[in-house]
Amino acid sequence: MAIARYPGIVIDCPDPRALAEFYGAVLGWAIEASDDWADVRADYGQTLSFQQVADYSPPRWPTQEVPQQMHLDLMVDDLDAAEPQVLALGATKADHQPGTTFRVYLDPAGHPFCLCVS
Repeated sequence: MAIARYPGIVIDCPDPRALAEFYGAVLGWAIEASDDWADVRADYGQTLSFQQVADYSPPRWPTQEVPQQMHLDLMVDDLDAAEPQVLALGATKADHQPGTTFRVYLDPAGHPFCLCVS
């Protein structure tokens, strides 16, 4: 029997509302935000949370100068169709692309995330 359910993922960032708006738009999830915390929540319960951190330093991917600490793999049906959509929302495509079945991007706060063929 599990001790807990629904693991939560909390991402450090300088502006929780802005990052929640980005991921809320990418995933089509509802946004709930306060001054220093924000959540995006799917209708089936899964949640991503964002907390404000003073003196935030974004990861320096792919180097380990400032480690990525974590990243999200987001499943898509078509990489070519999904790419312009995340770019329009404020993502940037990483220069280093190590694979062919996924692409690496940086969210507006600098966290790496991947769009992966589902």
